Amino acid sequence: MSLNVEHLLRTAATLEQAITAIRQQDSSNEILYDLYRNAAIKSFELSLETAGKLLRKSLKAYAASPRSVDALVFYDVLRHAGKHALLDADEVERWLSYRSNRNNSAHDYGEAFVNETLALLPNYLTDVRMLATRIQAVFDAQA
Repeated sequence: MSLNVEHLLRTAATLEQAITAIRQQDSSNEILYDLYRNAAIKSFELSLETAGKLLRKSLKAYAASPRSVDALVFYDVLRHAGKHALLDADEVERWLSYRSNRNNSAHDYGEAFVNETLALLPNYLTDVRMLATRIQAVFDAQA
C-alpha cells in the first residue's frame, strides 16, 4: 500500500497557522478573529476526517478482511487503532473526545461550543502529528 500522510500534515500546518493568528488578534478586530477562529475549526474538522480515512487504510494492514475495516464506524476505527498500537489507551480516549466534539459541531455553533473546541486544538495538533508519524510507518513498512 503506497500512501503518505502529506495531506494530513498540511491540514495540521493550516490549523497551526490559524491558532497562531487567533492568538495574535486583539479584541478590536472581531472580523479577523472570527475569520481565523472559523478557519481553525474547519481545519480541525478536515484533519480529523483525513486522519480517520488514513487510520482506516492503516488498519487494513492488520485485518483478515479489508472490507471488515470499511464497515467500522469512526469510534470503532479508533478502538482498533488502539489494539494495533497506532494509538495508546490515553490517545484513544482523546481521539474519541475529538470525534465527539466534531460530531457536536454539526449541531451547536454557540460561543461556548466554539471556545470548547478552541481549547482542544493545541493538544489535538500534537496528537494529529504523532498519529501521522505512526500511520506513515505502517505505509512504509508495507512498501
